[in-house]
Amino acid sequence: MAAFQHWIGVESRTLSAVLYWPDQRHLDLRFPSGRVYRYFDVPAQCYRELLAAESKGQYFNTCIRNCFPFQPLPPVAPDRLR
Repeated sequence: MAAFQHWIGVESRTLSAVLYWPDQRHLDLRFPSGRVYRYFDVPAQCYRELLAAESKGQYFNTCIRNCFPFQPLPPVAPDRLR
């Protein structure tokens, strides 16, 4: 596992920040509502493509949502998104 993981803020109406755990293949997504969901068994390629996508929301809806198992997590305070 990486020594330190951090949230990456994204410009999107759908998502506000992303966090990827490569060893576990977990992708945590924070939404503007403050809700956070963890998606499981997400390949690193999907994470890279999400960050590179012109529309993060469209990529999420097409390639992540309903494609990977997920669970809700406790909300993340905005000051922890660094």
